[in-house]
Amino acid sequence: MAALSGGERCIKFLMFAFNLVFWLAGTAVLAIGLWLKLDSQTKGLFEGPDPPYVFYTGVYILIGVGVLMMVVGFLGCCGAIQESPWMLGLFFFFLLIIFGIVIAAGIWGFSNQTKVVNDISATYTQMYNSYKKTGDESLKKALRVIHDGLYCCGVKGAMEETEPDLCPRAEQQLEKLITKKCPEVIEEVFFSKLHIIGGVGITIGVVLVFGLIFSMLLCCAIRKSREVV
Repeated sequence: MAALSGGERCIKFLMFAFNLVFWLAGTAVLAIGLWLKLDSQTKGLFEGPDPPYVFYTGVYILIGVGVLMMVVGFLGCCGAIQESPWMLGLFFFFLLIIFGIVIAAGIWGFSNQTKVVNDISATYTQMYNSYKKTGDESLKKALRVIHDGLYCCGVKGAMEETEPDLCPRAEQQLEKLITKKCPEVIEEVFFSKLHIIGGVGITIGVVLVFGLIFSMLLCCAIRKSREVV
């Protein structure tokens, strides 16, 4: 069995580094999903009789994607270090699936931009109406996080909100006057950041393509080296 050449060894260590970063990214995604699921400020959203569908689904998608990324990163790291063609083959297969999901999600998202922002706004409105109906403290905490982060308040704006402590703190009356309603702010933020979202998606796609290429090259090099006697 021949040893790998210098260039092939370089690809091997690049594969290991790529998958270590991929595994760490998966750990971060899983941690964010679990934090949103278990944190006291958002936990109540899952326990109510009518949990917000978009948020509920999104959190479980984060958890699932995080687990999948960790598995794929583990296969890639082990496949590269152990020079295992079957592990690299599994890595290639799963990475190809993730790449397909990213492409499909990107196409769907850009062709349904209005639906996406409407669903997010509807989720907020549902949370807000549920809080007004039940007075649940966990919902109030979640709403305060959204209000402070987006500097908005309610479905009609701060001036028409009957609970001042639900809105971002304003030191002057003028600040309250310019505090917009949240569905409007959500739409503005989404469309103003669309180019950033697109750029992130393209970057992820390019990184995945390089991972696919490196795994294929390394797998072929390992097979070729083992055929040489």
